[in-house]
Amino acid sequence: HYPRANIKTKHMKKNQDSASVDLALFVLRLALGVIFLAHALQKFGFFGGAGMAGVVGMMEGLSLDPPRIWAWILALSELASGVFMLLGAFVRIAAVLIAVIMTTAMIKVHIPNGFFASDGGVELPLILLAAAIAVFLSGSGRFALYRKF
Repeated sequence: HYPRANIKTKHMKKNQDSASVDLALFVLRLALGVIFLAHALQKFGFFGGAGMAGVVGMMEGLSLDPPRIWAWILALSELASGVFMLLGAFVRIAAVLIAVIMTTAMIKVHIPNGFFASDGGVELPLILLAAAIAVFLSGSGRFALYRKF
């Protein structure tokens, strides 16, 4: 029956909710950052990747002309989006890059294979697209490395 205590409780609840959302965004950004940075590094020959020659071949197979330019655009977009997500900087730009990459992947590769990832379907790129949209709509959140400098 003390209004001040009730107000304080509501304020504390709001701060707890905000911290939970910020932590959730941090986890989501880390996952996206690691995934896209790892895929970018494969395009440069790390982690068993085929390197840029393999990416150019993939672009040729997808009928994306000129394949060498599209290969570099893809590799650098994945690299930038991965780093930006990890740092929590320019996350809306990173989210747009991821959304374009995943939409293109779904249209050019995955839709003909159905839904499930086990069949090469849209399941994985769809969840990555949804995660990118969530980050785009919400921003980086409070836990961003670049805010420390």
